[in-house]
Amino acid sequence: MTSQPSQTSQPSQTSQSPTQSPGSAPSSAKPSFALRASTTFGLGYLRPASGTWGSMPPVALAGVLLLASAPAWAITLSMAVIAIAFTWACIAGGDEAEARFNRKDPGQVVADETAGMALAMLWLPAQAYDSIQLAVFTLILCFLVFRILDILKPWPINGLQRIPGGWGIVIDDLLAGLLTLGIVHAAAWANAERIASQLPT
Repeated sequence: MTSQPSQTSQPSQTSQSPTQSPGSAPSSAKPSFALRASTTFGLGYLRPASGTWGSMPPVALAGVLLLASAPAWAITLSMAVIAIAFTWACIAGGDEAEARFNRKDPGQVVADETAGMALAMLWLPAQAYDSIQLAVFTLILCFLVFRILDILKPWPINGLQRIPGGWGIVIDDLLAGLLTLGIVHAAAWANAERIASQLPT
């Protein structure tokens, strides 16, 4: 008769076992392709300033293409593909990433910076193709302006992260990229005559 209480107590013990919170992913679970892409294939784990690391691939690729004297359409197409692919990575892997790293817009997710940086260089000013010096200057300017906007998040960028899921991760960086694109083109237009006067004839 004494064995019956111990048998009935077993279900209660299993019911008290800790359960995983809804939507969370165990740290030992194999990450999906979308999650790996959302970290820009591991760049998001680099420190310090993971967002800076995530911003570098589009700049590096654009620099290589400019050095190779690639036509403008090739650079534009490359940046468009990167922007679309890594925007998808944020949208598809955003919920999984936030559950895995247990926070909103985790620092490991840098595909948003990759996409935003590519969008900032979608149409480089014509002056960027005039000389190597102007190409390097344009890429550095794009990079610095984008990072400043991404870090400071002025209005209206600052309110966009409240959007849930992957869109909330990436939309502010896409807007920062568009603003960077406009700022760099405005700077190139404002200095067009001075730049032209310094080019060899």
